[in-house]
Amino acid sequence: MADYRNDMVARFWDYQRQIFPRWESYFERDRGADSRPPVFLKESAHHNILMEPGISAVNRITLLNEIPNRDRHRWFRSMSSSQALAQSVFGNLKVYNRMDCLRNLTDEFGEPLWSRANLNSSSFALEQPIDYLGEPRRTSIDVLIDGDYKVAIECKLTERDIGLCSRPKLTEKDSNYDKDHCDGTYSLQRGRKSRCSLTEIGVLYWKYIPHIFKWRDDAEPAPCPVYKNYQLVRNIFSACVKKDGGVSLNHGHAVLIYDERNPSFNTGGIGYKAYEQTKEALIQPQLLKKCSWQQIISRIRINGNLSWLGEGLEKKYGI
Repeated sequence: MADYRNDMVARFWDYQRQIFPRWESYFERDRGADSRPPVFLKESAHHNILMEPGISAVNRITLLNEIPNRDRHRWFRSMSSSQALAQSVFGNLKVYNRMDCLRNLTDEFGEPLWSRANLNSSSFALEQPIDYLGEPRRTSIDVLIDGDYKVAIECKLTERDIGLCSRPKLTEKDSNYDKDHCDGTYSLQRGRKSRCSLTEIGVLYWKYIPHIFKWRDDAEPAPCPVYKNYQLVRNIFSACVKKDGGVSLNHGHAVLIYDERNPSFNTGGIGYKAYEQTKEALIQPQLLKKCSWQQIISRIRINGNLSWLGEGLEKKYGI
């Protein structure tokens, strides 16, 4: 993992020198002795999104508005941001009405990646909020294909894991530690009436789990099955739970997109294990699929008309 991250960081700094030689105008600092990737200044954050040379004012505004400033992740300004990569790829495909590039993609078993989803610009949304899971802070899906059949897409790049549940990560410095901390097991803790700290505050995950997963809600597994699979589980809910609270296993699924060079998502890696454990626990395993950035970007190159995007992705990410 360290070698992969170091290689990526070195690539990002090379890209910075080629494209932004006057770093002071764009970046927080020049390359240091540590292994941090380049980070754009706040006012230059939009440069982390790949854009067509000579892009029209209308297309530029449309592309930037796909993820407004308020919805950017904390580390969006870092060149290693998977959100910036997702906006560069899916945002441009949407702006230029080229979702057809993705049509023939397949999952790891050679099955259609999108199933019955409607692939067009109007059905794609980036950082789409989901407000029907009882969360105090709404789930935001990296990319959502909406419609009668939904696909909730989770995008990863240099990340080590899928996305962990926040409750075991609470420390004594957090104001809600005594009330909400969890030790990572699905068990009664800290005087709570519910085995899940999130259930205690009204989050509906364990209401839906028995309808979608083989996990039992009347047992006390250790570790909790949602702990290390948290982000994938939420994406599956987003695709399968309806706004009225009903559950359908036939009208949506989730997709994980990853960098195939990242050891975490290869056999034995943390991300790989989380994906496999989640898929194996599903009542219908086809509710979760995966595909690499390499597969997606190869389709963009084959379909042409976006050669500048393929070249930019090669220069910046080596994909």
